[in-house]
This record gives sequence, C-alpha cells and structure tokens, in this order.
Amino acid sequence: MNELIILIQCSDEVGLVTKITQVLASNNLNIISMHEYVDTHNKKFFTRIACRGDDLQEEPFKIEMSEKLPHGAVITIVVQQLKKIAVLVTKDYHCLGDILVRNQFKTLGAQVQCVIGNYSYLQEVTQQFSVPYFHISHHEKDKQEFETEIRNVIDQFDIDFIVLAKFMRILSPEFVENYTKKIINIHHSFLPAFVGANPYKQAFDRGVKIIGATAHFVTNNLDEGPIITQHTASIDHTYGVKEMIRRGRETEKAVLLEALQLVFEDRVFISGNKTIVFK
Repeated sequence: MNELIILIQCSDEVGLVTKITQVLASNNLNIISMHEYVDTHNKKFFTRIACRGDDLQEEPFKIEMSEKLPHGAVITIVVQQLKKIAVLVTKDYHCLGDILVRNQFKTLGAQVQCVIGNYSYLQEVTQQFSVPYFHISHHEKDKQEFETEIRNVIDQFDIDFIVLAKFMRILSPEFVENYTKKIINIHHSFLPAFVGANPYKQAFDRGVKIIGATAHFVTNNLDEGPIITQHTASIDHTYGVKEMIRRGRETEKAVLLEALQLVFEDRVFISGNKTIVFK
C-alpha cells in the first residue's frame, strides 16, 4: 500500500472532520494519523492526514473532497518521497556541515542537489561529500546578474526547497517571488528582535540575557517571513560578542535542522504571515 499525506486548508464549519473521513473511507484510504487545527480568529481549518491506500485517483479524489468542503478549499496530496534541496552559503560552515553530514548518512529527510556559494571558501568541504558546489561571486556584478546566475544553477535541478544556510546576501523581490514558499532561512536572532546584520553585536549592546535563532520562510520583508521554529539559549554578563556567536551557532544548527525536518515531512502550513506546525 502507498503512504500518502493529505493536506487540507479551508474555511471552518461544523462537521468538517466527518465529511473528510467519509471521503477517505469511500476511497479505501486507511488513516494512520490525523491532526487538525482551527484558527478561530480567522475561521480557518487546517488538517494533515497520513494514510495508506492503493491506486488513488488524485483528480477524482480532489473533486469529491472539494464537493464536501467549503468553496475555495486547498487540497494537496503528497506521495512520501525525499525532497530535493539547494543550499546557499557564504563563509560560515556550521549549518552547511550539519546538513552535509546528515545528507551523507541519509538522516536529513532530503537530498542535497547542489551547494551554491558567493565565495569558494566552502567548496572543498562540500566536494568531499560528493555534492556539486557552484561558486558564484557577487563581486563586480549587479544584483540582477548575480541572482540570474544563481537561478540558472538552481533551475538545472528539480528543486523543492532552497535553504539559506547562513547566506549573507539579501535576495531581491524578483528572486523571492520566483520561489514563493520555497526559501527557508536561518536567522541568528530570536525574531522579531535584532533583524538584519550583526544581531549578536546588537544583542550584546542591548545587554540581553537570552539569545536565540529563528528559522523562517523568506518573503520580501527582511527577516519577517512566516516563522517555522525558534530556540533560545541563556547567557549572562560574562559573554562577549565572540562567546555569544559561539553559543549561538549551536542554536542555529538545532533550529535549522528542526525546521527542515518539519517542512520536509509536510507538517507546516503557511497562513498569511504565520505558520501552523503539526509536530
């Protein structure tokens, strides 16, 4: 039997779960797990259903399900398979290193198709894991030319998501729009605090006692896209900027890994500028 993930989001109304399970049963789909959430403020319903079945006819199933649900329902059927990702980097190695090791031992939940860096600094380590590395310098070219070269590489592969593993360049609205809801970033701050560059220096100057990291989808608003997950770490007055960076790197790796696993397992819905995450 095939394992499927069915994702549904629609307006909320009485009896939705009953209607959904009736359609599943009529298509001989056996429910393994089902999670649902109602956004009472916006009157929206979300559900993630893991199920098993044979020979599901996707389009007839969607039509039947749509007829039972409120107008405008979004129904997505995902056949469970490894996602394919491109990773963008600059010079920081800690997030990329974690991704490459997990990719090598098949515990990432995805396949790294390529790594793209605006410096050659991480090329050797990437190639040691037999992953293609593309060095695309941002020097002596405008943003449009730089991003066009990146897109030309990405579009060589069948990519599901782009991971910004400490890629320290701001992407243009045109680039982001081309990969809507497909770009995941790790920001070295507990957003919405300390957006932009040098957040650890900002945190040090503010005298915070907690630092954090945030994984989020990228939108055209800098570091303000829908948040997937966040972690924090306690510090005190003895921490300088270097100590904060060292402590923060471990947090960044953990946050990015958790976010990627949630996304790769189709556990994240985007609703406006928020996410609904079924863990």
